[in-house]
Amino acid sequence: MGLIEELGDGPVALDTAAFIYYIEESPPFLAAIKPVFAAADAGRLTLVTSALTMLEVLVVPLRAGDKVLAARYERILTNSRGVTVVDLSRDLLRHAAWLRATTGMKTPDAIQVAAALATGCAAFVTNDRRWPAVPGLRVIQLSAYA
Repeated sequence: MGLIEELGDGPVALDTAAFIYYIEESPPFLAAIKPVFAAADAGRLTLVTSALTMLEVLVVPLRAGDKVLAARYERILTNSRGVTVVDLSRDLLRHAAWLRATTGMKTPDAIQVAAALATGCAAFVTNDRRWPAVPGLRVIQLSAYA
């Protein structure tokens, strides 16, 4: 079974790394993540991430002065069909704080998970192996499909 089949129906949350692998065409992960973005572009899947992803993906291109790559990241996150970026509201941050307090998750991970849960995602794609179990959210390791 491939990644796209394991995701199932409904919105799917993506961690920042998935966007980096897709936009920068990073082997060996591109072959696994490209069909996910294609399904979103075709209207068959909704991808969700928090606004924190914008901060995380822009740091390296801005530091390097790569305005083209920075603009590409912004375009994918803000103007792509099937991609939803969840703003960091007070309610979302409260939920992230609760996740940190109850699971020991790091702040960025808690924000991403809170965004996933707030939008009804049942699956979360990441390459981070430090994830504690979160009720109602199936964590899928992208590396298993590379």
